[in-house]
This record gives sequence, structure tokens and C-alpha cells, in this order.
Amino acid sequence: MDEMGLRTSAHPLLAAAPSAIILQPTSLCPLNCTYCYLPQRHLNQQMTTDTAAAIAAAIPPHWSARGPVEIVWHGGEPLAVGRSRLTALMEPFEPLRADGRIRHVVQTAATLIDRQWCELFQRYGFAVGVSIDGPEPANRHRVDRRGRPAFDRAMTGIETLRRHDIPFTILAVVSADSTNAGETLDFLASTGCTRIGINIEAAEAANQHGHTPALEQARQFWREAFTWSAEHPEVEIREIEWLLGFLGLDKPLRDADAGHDPLPTIGWNGEVVLLSPELLGVQEPRYADFVAGNVTTEPLPSILDRAAGQPYVREFLASVQRCKETCEFFAWRQGAHAGNRYFEHGTFTATETNHCQTSFQAPVLALHDLMI
Repeated sequence: MDEMGLRTSAHPLLAAAPSAIILQPTSLCPLNCTYCYLPQRHLNQQMTTDTAAAIAAAIPPHWSARGPVEIVWHGGEPLAVGRSRLTALMEPFEPLRADGRIRHVVQTAATLIDRQWCELFQRYGFAVGVSIDGPEPANRHRVDRRGRPAFDRAMTGIETLRRHDIPFTILAVVSADSTNAGETLDFLASTGCTRIGINIEAAEAANQHGHTPALEQARQFWREAFTWSAEHPEVEIREIEWLLGFLGLDKPLRDADAGHDPLPTIGWNGEVVLLSPELLGVQEPRYADFVAGNVTTEPLPSILDRAAGQPYVREFLASVQRCKETCEFFAWRQGAHAGNRYFEHGTFTATETNHCQTSFQAPVLALHDLMI
């Protein structure tokens, strides 16, 4: 509430409730991927069960009115916390899961997956996402702390999921030196995944000197991806499905404001950042390190009630309004992601970003290229 007792989250460009809550059971990751954005992935800082209980207890019933809220166990590497600790962290959510109000999701590098992890995924009804970038040469950036490739260990984890009949999606990072869409998609489809998501590498947090593709590289990648998708209609590619679904809407729906998901990301210590998981752990005094509150001292809904009053959220929403007024791509992605504005420009007041160009504008331009 603000001084007049009004909910400061009431903003036409901000969704009233989150569709997902991202939780960091540990900051630790055994890998040391060159493009990773996490600044504290070498530290084994773990969430307590009291923090998890505070999160679960505060989730109101109306948040799941349109379907279960996703509880996304992210990281670091979430499996690095261990099965016993993760099980203890999930226990407070069990009444909500039994009522169909939440669903567990895990995003993992798959290098730690074994039979016991598969049994846990099945017991708690997990949706499993695996991070792998394509065939072995495309995974040159995914290495452990001794610089050793993680590819074989990830493939072992994927095979373990398949042996236990656990469906999984794949999230692949496309860097400037791995933009062959045909080879990438052929390999990813061969794993038996149910869906492929593509993240074009971006400058974010700890990854400020990576291998971000140029706009024309990204545009060529998406041209090849659309062509590949047309030849393999049985394989769902997240970004292509999003764009084609958007284009299939009636014009009033395409032009409507979607409202940005506040996307609360809760660190191991209970601190909450909003709009962009990549902001977690980033030191920035101008924005109080992006911390909007702490669930150990204040319920998550109360933190979200005053989301639009956070300086960085307020700046982002103002810049989204400027995008709406000036950008021909606005209806498609509604101003894209908050974190990329800050990491590319040092402020949330910027409008266009390289990330928006390569991840959202480039697919539209690529589809146009193929249609003319």
C-alpha cells in the first residue's frame, strides 16, 4: 500500500498476479558456463525450510485462478542442493500441489540426474527442463570448474530421464559461434524432448563479454529455424509457436496490453527481485540491489502489492510505455525484458536493446524474409 492506502501494483502494463515464482534453493552450480549471468554461482548458499514455508503459506488462492502457479526451482544448479534438502523445501508446498494450485518445475543442466532424482521428479509431478545447447561442438561454453566439457554428463542425465519415461523440455543458448539452426535443431529433436526453447545469448549480469550474435546472424538463424520447423511440424519450438500463435489472434487481441508478469525471483536468503531473474545477486546501490523485499519478514503478496512503486520497476514501466508509443514491434513482445535494458544501458529508462533485436525482432523479420 502507498500513503493513501492504494495498491501500488495497479498498473495497466503490470500483471496483477504472477504466473510463476522462481526459487533459488542454492546459489551453487558445479558448472562454470562462460555465458552464465549468476555472479555467486561458486558459493554454496542454501535456502532454509523456514523461507520455503513462508513462501508457500503466503500464496493466495486467486493466483491460481487461471491454472497452477509454477514453482520454478532454478539456481545455480537446483539439484546441487541435494535430494534431502530439496524434498524438505518442497514439503510446505504439498497442500497447494494436492489442491492443484501449484506445479513444480525444475531447470537443470542434467549432469547430476540419476535414478533417485527421477523418482523424486515422478513423486512430486515435476515438469523438467534441461539446459543443453546442441551437438557437442555447440556446447563448448558449458564447462565445469576445471574447464572440462559437461556434454557427456548432460547426455547421461538425458538418457536417464528417457529410461524413466520422464518428459523433458530443452532450453538452448545460441551464441555467435553456434548459429547453425539446422544442426542444432536436428540434435535437440533427436534427444526426444517435448519442446525446444531458444535463448539468444545476451549481455547480462556476470556475462558482459560473451558471444552475442549480431542482428543479421540472429535473423539468419531464425530463417533457418522457421524452414526447419516447417519440415518438422511434429517438433514444437517455443519461440516459433509463440509468434505464430500471436499472428493467429484477432487484431484487437494482438493490440491489447498483455501486462508484464512481475515474475518474483526469490533468492536463497528470501530476498525478492522482480521482472527479471538475472537481477538476482547483482550489486547496484542506485536500486537497492533490486531487492523489493524479503519473504522472511513480509508476505510475498504484500511485496508485489507495491511492485510498481519500486524505482526500477517504475522506470521500466515508463520505458515500456515509450516503446508502445514508438516501436512497430511492440504488440508482439510488449517491450521485452527489463533486465536487458539495465545490463545493456545501465538504466531501465532505455528502450530498444540488442536482446530485443536478436530475440524478438529478428524472428519477425526472418518470417517476413521467407514470405516475400
